[in-house]
Amino acid sequence: MRLFGKFLLPLILLGSVALSPAKEASAIPADLANYLTKAEPESGWKLEDSKDFGVAKVWRLKLTSQTWQGITWTHDLLVVRPTDVPTGKMLLLNEGGSASEQKAMYAALLAGKIKAPVAILLGIPNQPLFDGKKEDNLIAETFVRYLDSGDASWPLLFPMVKSVVKAMDSLQEFSKQEWGGQVEKFIVGGGSKRGWTTWLTAASDPRVMAITPMVIDVLNMREQLTHQQKSLGGTSEEISPYTSRGLVPIPDTPRANSLWTMVDPWTYRERFTMPKLIVLGNNDPYWSTDALNLYWDALPGEKYISYTPNAGHDLTERDAEGKKLTADRSINNVSAFIRYQLSGKPLPKLGWRHSTEPDGSLKLTVTADPAPQQARLWYARSDTRDFRKSRWESQPIELKEGQPVIAAGPKPDKGFIAYYADLGYQIDGLPQWLCTQLRVVGAEDK
Repeated sequence: MRLFGKFLLPLILLGSVALSPAKEASAIPADLANYLTKAEPESGWKLEDSKDFGVAKVWRLKLTSQTWQGITWTHDLLVVRPTDVPTGKMLLLNEGGSASEQKAMYAALLAGKIKAPVAILLGIPNQPLFDGKKEDNLIAETFVRYLDSGDASWPLLFPMVKSVVKAMDSLQEFSKQEWGGQVEKFIVGGGSKRGWTTWLTAASDPRVMAITPMVIDVLNMREQLTHQQKSLGGTSEEISPYTSRGLVPIPDTPRANSLWTMVDPWTYRERFTMPKLIVLGNNDPYWSTDALNLYWDALPGEKYISYTPNAGHDLTERDAEGKKLTADRSINNVSAFIRYQLSGKPLPKLGWRHSTEPDGSLKLTVTADPAPQQARLWYARSDTRDFRKSRWESQPIELKEGQPVIAAGPKPDKGFIAYYADLGYQIDGLPQWLCTQLRVVGAEDK
């Protein structure tokens, strides 16, 4: 089988294999738990309006989650439920902004795909604040204020997580009143800093049954920053709100070490025993291409990867001319993952091993139970270890029942190559591509 043009790679599809064991985690700091358990007398919700929305109904709630640093945080909370679907479990996404018809349509699209209620919590974080600061500039400001004061309530991720926790409280009360049956479990998701929030929420609340953190490929932050220096020739320009405030490189002080320990999901990794779908774009300018490899093996429990080739931080694929296409791949992968969780059907069991053979050739061995309906191998080339602007191409992998599929070949003659395999499945009509880890190999690598 010919792959990568002149590059040939072995792929073996066999039976099931155990997933990687978790590594021992360090002691869990109490600061996040202390903030989440602090009483919030002003917290509560009220129903603003509701209406029929095609074959579903949509409700808009107004949530007051907390008072943080003297600022009351309020949020729109959109809830969509298709007709006659169970109500014991639901998808909860956290996003920025406020309620709109477009967001309601997106929630309705997801609800139709997963056949369950969907809620979108908006206004994460409350912004702008402190002279108009938003997003990463606002997070960086709160980190600096923690370093200056030592007040552990300052890091903005803490109130962001508390907003999601209060949303779950409110949705349980709402569902009991409106639907006659309380939601008991939540699948939580979000992108970028909302993906960061998703990880920390999962570490904090047992109602979270599964998670889909998106485009937050930075667990094990101290090691990630070192790896960025090696891979990108410096830190990504996208994290300049942190570098410009002296937060990166991470200062070697007790308080700075405490800060990054509190907010790095890596700290809480032993708690991530719930099923996880990590959703990433191969061309995301924020992160090193192979950043996942610095934390994947340490994650316990069921875990799956959804890479989207030729997509950046918005997970929207682009053609060879850079024109935006769709985000259908990531949307369908997330929806299928959630459908598996809600239906009780087991997800495919995957395992893989990247290796270099004694003759210098490269090898990827994948095991899958059940066998996939399709398999592809994605690859990209670069003069350096920075693949963020590289074009990803794919080759189909022929599957023969009862026989392994094997391809083999040498390392690249010059520069670097990155590659991974994805395996195609389907559940209830939803397509899903589950990926292996990505490997980067250079011509001079031993």
